[in-house]
Amino acid sequence: MRDEVRKRIAFGASVELARRRFFDFCHLMAPRFYKERREYLQEMCDVLQEFYAGEKKVLVMDLPPRHGKSRTLQMFVQWLLGRDNSLKVMTGSYNEVLSKTFAKGVRDSINEEKADAFIPVFNDVFPDVRIKSGDGAANLWGLEGGYNNYLATSPSGTATGFGCNLLIIDDVIKSAEEAYNASAKEKHWQWYTNTMLSRLEEGGKIIIVMTRWATDDLAGRVLEHYGGNAVHINMKAVQDDGRMLCDEILSWESCSEKKKAMGFDIWSANYQQEPIDIKGRLYSGFKTYDGELPLFKRIASYTDTADTGSDYLASYCYGVTFSDDAYILDVVYTQKAMEYTEPAVADMLYRQRVKVADIESNNGGRGFARNVERLLKAKGDSVTKVRWFTQHRNKQARILSNATWCMEHIYFPKGWHNRWPELYKSLTTYQKEGKNIHDDAEDALTGICESITERIKTTPTRVDF
Repeated sequence: MRDEVRKRIAFGASVELARRRFFDFCHLMAPRFYKERREYLQEMCDVLQEFYAGEKKVLVMDLPPRHGKSRTLQMFVQWLLGRDNSLKVMTGSYNEVLSKTFAKGVRDSINEEKADAFIPVFNDVFPDVRIKSGDGAANLWGLEGGYNNYLATSPSGTATGFGCNLLIIDDVIKSAEEAYNASAKEKHWQWYTNTMLSRLEEGGKIIIVMTRWATDDLAGRVLEHYGGNAVHINMKAVQDDGRMLCDEILSWESCSEKKKAMGFDIWSANYQQEPIDIKGRLYSGFKTYDGELPLFKRIASYTDTADTGSDYLASYCYGVTFSDDAYILDVVYTQKAMEYTEPAVADMLYRQRVKVADIESNNGGRGFARNVERLLKAKGDSVTKVRWFTQHRNKQARILSNATWCMEHIYFPKGWHNRWPELYKSLTTYQKEGKNIHDDAEDALTGICESITERIKTTPTRVDF
């Protein structure tokens, strides 16, 4: 009898702790997984609880597979709904099957029936919270006293008419192929900004959990967009000191086998939170310069005009040393219309006293070159010679074959990532394989290489070397 009393007292104390602290709730409901010695789980749970109670708006979670990120989020939603039955939650995954699975897991845990006095269920901790009768569909359900507390959706689903206080996005990229597809990633961002954010109530919170496939995936863009207003949980399977995040879940031996089987790039994205586009990018890095410039034998420029309204105009001004290295002095890189780009390029050429300005004449480039030439004459320029030419060779092949030269011989000014952030992002994320949305910066950079290493074929009236 005394043993049973002690067990009841201990059980009651555990239940009370579970109401107060999220990790204690997880430990009570699933003690075999949420062990107290698994410190990373305690840290993850505490960060989630602090985030929801704090001022920050967004939390991004990056964890290896099978380490409990989705399971913990399901538990977190249960715990929050237990504390507040008016909470409205929306989850989104790359398809509605996964999203419904998440929603069904939360719903079924709340509905779980008591079978043993000392085996805890949700209603032991939150006895007044129940699924509303007749309102328990897998993707849309409510609690007694609430209304439509939960909606599961996807980029191909609907969120019309549903508002939420907590938005959870769980792995919208389904494969490495999508991670290489810039158009797919842009669609995810548009879905997030145009659809999901419009459903978030004032003061609502956002949690994004996903494998870090790419630097410009949804998680990467959200972290960049929100900056200091975001919380980031980032845990690697193999820690910096060589220890495993949790040997019980993933041992070194098992991790090594997975790396061998799936390849280093895929393994790095899944288990180390290292995006594959860092591994698959064309340019691994550029040289930089600071301080006094070397002596130049000429100052030149290369311009790739925008083919369509969504393309960028990329125009580099550079100095050529006597050892045939190129020092980038100034850049115009923009999607703005010709009303802006023509005078901007002319001003740069005039300001830098460019001797030869090469402008690709494909798709309207000749008219652009003539207008720049006219603007230069209006400034009284007698230094710059504008040359237009037609580029016939395959753009992708040119970019790939000249990439090594560009990294070895082209120098950017120190801090150029702050000076030209869009240019920096384009050059440092451009992929060897896969669909790149834009290649204008890379094409013009390749043009610098070609103008130095070989004679550009120009219209006969414009050859002047």
